[in-house]
Amino acid sequence: MTPLRRSPDFAEARAAMVARQLRARGIHDERLLEAMAEVPREAFVPEQLRDRAYDDGALPIGHEQTISQPWVVAAICQALALQGGEHVLEIGTGSGYSAAILARLAAEVHSVERIAELAEGARRALAELGIDNAEVTVGDGSRGLPEHAPYDAIAIHAATPEAPHSLLGQLQPSGTLVVPIATGSADLLTAFHRTNGEIRQEVIGPCRFVPLIGAEGFGKAR
Repeated sequence: MTPLRRSPDFAEARAAMVARQLRARGIHDERLLEAMAEVPREAFVPEQLRDRAYDDGALPIGHEQTISQPWVVAAICQALALQGGEHVLEIGTGSGYSAAILARLAAEVHSVERIAELAEGARRALAELGIDNAEVTVGDGSRGLPEHAPYDAIAIHAATPEAPHSLLGQLQPSGTLVVPIATGSADLLTAFHRTNGEIRQEVIGPCRFVPLIGAEGFGKAR
């Protein structure tokens, strides 16, 4: 007789993720750790993959897109250094998981997704969790959302050849933009901090993302 498969304990897996994948690897922002301990990642992955929701890696969500590794989501959010009152732009909604985390950390989140089916799924997941301060728009994320600019923080969840100029132009004078910059061997997660009109660049670490498709991205898949 085949033994019955035990249903995963998502709360236990979430706590282990925070302790082993995040805190042990240098994620120290307590507000962020609390948010990632509370947001159910399993609500943002396909049903057949929910028992792998807290794997230490990216998972497919359809349309050749992925939900990022938990550490990558945390690293982006930590680099933004959100305090709670910020106006945030997110590029690449995907499943909506990162938007849910950002919504816990900031006052308002505008998220852009180019694939309508993913955008609708993200809206549904966010609504089911009662998250009402994150709005998902379908469009070319490489151009941002100038109608809601300027933003205190911008998170880009797709690799670009360089920091998109339109997005840097939508950043507050004291804002931060985080983006994976594509290189020959790996993408480099990079923060651009703007202070007094000057931009300081900080490399966070290597990563791997799908390409940013759009007028100021790659234009087409790599």
